[in-house]
Amino acid sequence: MTAMPPFSGYPNYLEPPVFRPPSEANSLILQATLGCSHNACTFCGSYRTKKFKVKPFSQFQKEVEYLAREYQIHPRRIFLADGDAFVLSSSQILDILNLLTQEFPSVERISIYASGTNIQRKSDEELTQLREAGLDMIYIGLESGDDTVLRKVNKGISNQDHIKASRRLIQAGFRLSPIIILGLGGKALSHQHANHTAETINAIDPSYLAALTLMLVPGTELHAQTEKGEFDPLTPLEILQELRQLINGLTKLTNCVFRTNHASNYLPLRGVLSRDREAFLETIDSVLADPNVESRLRPDYIRRL
Repeated sequence: MTAMPPFSGYPNYLEPPVFRPPSEANSLILQATLGCSHNACTFCGSYRTKKFKVKPFSQFQKEVEYLAREYQIHPRRIFLADGDAFVLSSSQILDILNLLTQEFPSVERISIYASGTNIQRKSDEELTQLREAGLDMIYIGLESGDDTVLRKVNKGISNQDHIKASRRLIQAGFRLSPIIILGLGGKALSHQHANHTAETINAIDPSYLAALTLMLVPGTELHAQTEKGEFDPLTPLEILQELRQLINGLTKLTNCVFRTNHASNYLPLRGVLSRDREAFLETIDSVLADPNVESRLRPDYIRRL
């Protein structure tokens, strides 16, 4: 995304660090919240330097009006950051959506990160209201479909609750994009992580599915566990084998677009699982069978985030 203009009275209208899904690369990013409301997952270092807070609506409104009226931008897509802006109450999100659709009549899609926990706190009626007000795409950090893995990484929610929350979003009319993390179970839990995650995605049947690869971030609990020998991470080839096992199990999806185009991944893939699943498996098999397999993988110096 190109740099956005500074907002008068602030060093920048975005407070770093700022993260967004790869598919939001060309979206206007606006921070409704700062940091992550949970911020306790053992693998995640994204918001360790930020204390979670809700941006006052008056400030958010000034920033939006400045961009719309002074800079006169006309975004087609808007992404609401930070890590879980869906923690806001439904009335707060509705105020934001009404402002955005008023100031940016060109907008076609408004997206947001959400956690299963904060989805659960909203009623079916509230979810429908948010969808009808213009919120369209929701990214949910599923991470794994295995309860043991979820407990170990301190996700704070069970797999069944993730499934229930996801189904409620789809029922309300949202396009849903779960995010999973390859390698999150380490060597000990790799098989059940892949199998149970595939079962979970089959049960949800989302519009999109994104797979990232675990990055061990210094300063996180999981990095410390690895240093102590308490967590045994997968090798690049084992990551590919886990990816193959996952894709092999994704047999019940209607029209799900699957991507591994995040910078963390060793092998970028993109396609519709119901159509391209066998081609994905053939691609992975050809890479695994290549004597020069490392030349087929994204090198670590490019994967550094």
